[in-house]
Amino acid sequence: MNENRIKPFPHDFLWGGSIAACQSEGAWDEDDKTLTISEVFQSIDGRKEKRRRQAMITKEMLEKARIDKNILNYPKRIGIDFYHTYKDDIKLIAETGMNLFRFSISWARVFPTSNCLVSNEKALAYYDDVIEQCLNHHMEPLVTISHFDLPVYIIDEFGGWDNRKVIDLYLSFCEVLFERYKGKVKYWIPFNEINMSVKAAQKTLGILYEESDNYKQRIFQALHHQFVASAQAVKLAHRIDQDNQVGAMIGSFVVYPLTPKPVDVFATMNEELLRNYYCLDVLCSGSYPYYMLSYFENNHITLNINEEDMTCIKENSCDFVGTSYYSSSVFAENNDHLELTSANVSLVIQNPYLESSEWGWQVDPLGMRYLLNKLFDRYHKPLFILENGLGYKDQLDRDEKIHDEYRIEYLKKHITEVRNAISDGIDVRCYALWTPIDIISSGTSEMNKRYGLIYVDQNNAGEGSKKRYKKDSFYWYQELIKTNGGCL
Repeated sequence: MNENRIKPFPHDFLWGGSIAACQSEGAWDEDDKTLTISEVFQSIDGRKEKRRRQAMITKEMLEKARIDKNILNYPKRIGIDFYHTYKDDIKLIAETGMNLFRFSISWARVFPTSNCLVSNEKALAYYDDVIEQCLNHHMEPLVTISHFDLPVYIIDEFGGWDNRKVIDLYLSFCEVLFERYKGKVKYWIPFNEINMSVKAAQKTLGILYEESDNYKQRIFQALHHQFVASAQAVKLAHRIDQDNQVGAMIGSFVVYPLTPKPVDVFATMNEELLRNYYCLDVLCSGSYPYYMLSYFENNHITLNINEEDMTCIKENSCDFVGTSYYSSSVFAENNDHLELTSANVSLVIQNPYLESSEWGWQVDPLGMRYLLNKLFDRYHKPLFILENGLGYKDQLDRDEKIHDEYRIEYLKKHITEVRNAISDGIDVRCYALWTPIDIISSGTSEMNKRYGLIYVDQNNAGEGSKKRYKKDSFYWYQELIKTNGGCL
């Protein structure tokens, strides 16, 4: 690669920020909205808690959460009250100069029950105005249709996504959105980080944790149903509006072998195939890759797949590939007696060559360039970076300012590697950071783990003035966008 010739960002590059309904809106039972799986998770201190308790919701835990009247135990029920403050928040976010705003639409708000003939007009009126606010402030809305907030009634009535009937429920939801926002929303993501299901089946598939022989079977059957639903959503979106662009999104887990020992290199390859590429390989090629067929055989998994499913997936590939990227990790055939650190929904081996965030996530800017090269080489589709950011316990000083130079440094180094990837010849069209404003953490349901450019005066218990403050990183990102990356 030519390291000397640096290309600028394209003139029509999309600079944005991303949030999720389940982490921001609050108002968990207002205007007829019903309970979602995200509102079952309790807060933990992710800097101290290293078990994957958050990803292990059982039937007993769900029942306890359902009857618990203390919403302070479930921070995502509170969010940052974006449901009521969205006009001011969107206006403030738009001051950065972003030309794209990614948010999600709550399924349980639009369809509070499984009756797909009756959508909630109060919810749709709210999202109507969210989209209008985006457009009025010259931000392209990018909508995630399902973002870790499956309605609990899907679990109660159908057991989760391993029930094929959920596909039709989901498509009814999609059709309402595609029809209502035709000509207003161009970019869509059917499922946020669809590959997370392998490690976090409760919040992605609604499959509650249980010790059983068919648990893996249920996960991969449910994922297959999401593949079919995603392809059907692409078909539906294109039929309703030919200008619609629908992307398949994964959460990227960049992994390096711990040593050059062949067994470590081979184990790393297998980990990368399962964690990073499996879902995209199916959605982009329309067939199950050889390594997954072998995995299913070795794990006694037999999926119910019909010919119509695979034809639909093959004929309705995504228009672009979306990804999140936060950190990298190393992998080995055996991690016994090795130091482990926290990562996204898992524990990983500590990389001695990288620094880590307060929450243990290893910071690797070059991993961004590495990832973009690998994704583009494999799929040859436009790439959208839909999440990238640093969680930190920001502090408001006496002058009501937040000097988050650590976040500026993180973003600067990662965005520089995005520019380098573009110089490599990669077709990167969007960079949307996580997040433009502080929201509740997805993995730990705590407020203290802040990613935003805008500080929200609210603690883990939901207490505080709720006032918004611009951090130093807000002004840095504003200058970055103003110069289209020239200030790098």
